[in-house]
Amino acid sequence: MSPTTAQSTAAKKAAATRRANARRRSAAAKQAAATRQLNERTPLQQAQDYAERAVLIPVGAALVARDALVENVTEAAKPFRTRETATRQLERDIKRFERRGTTARNRVEREVKKARTRVERELRQRRNRVQRVVKQNRTRVQREVKRNRTQVERQAKALRRDLEKRASVVTGRVDEAVTDVQDRVASVS
Repeated sequence: MSPTTAQSTAAKKAAATRRANARRRSAAAKQAAATRQLNERTPLQQAQDYAERAVLIPVGAALVARDALVENVTEAAKPFRTRETATRQLERDIKRFERRGTTARNRVEREVKKARTRVERELRQRRNRVQRVVKQNRTRVQREVKRNRTQVERQAKALRRDLEKRASVVTGRVDEAVTDVQDRVASVS
């Protein structure tokens, strides 16, 4: 970079800074003047300003809305100015509506299919859980029944053996008693 270019660049920057500062001072002065003017107004003038604003704001809003509506209606009516353009636009709209309807139908079908799949999966899982619990319970009950039957059979055998021993003891005593009674009867006779 040559020395003259550096000087001219610095001068341009300085000039730009001066202009920006001047703009800021001018804006500040305008703001101060507006504030002074507002403070110099009487309460009656201030009330008049508020009332005027209260009327002008809704009127302005209504006019802006009307302008937007007129613009939208004008834009919406443009394609229908001639019969050919109206026909073309209607065909486009019908195709667009059909595509939109197809898209919505497909989305609903996908959602229904997902829901059906989810419900079927949940039912399958619940059925499998129930079958598993039933099988576990059946196995446990069969095991307990078998164990109880075995215990009852053992107890019945033990009871039978015990009864047989006692019956043989009783039979032996009865035989002894009968023999004793016969011996006594024979000795008395």
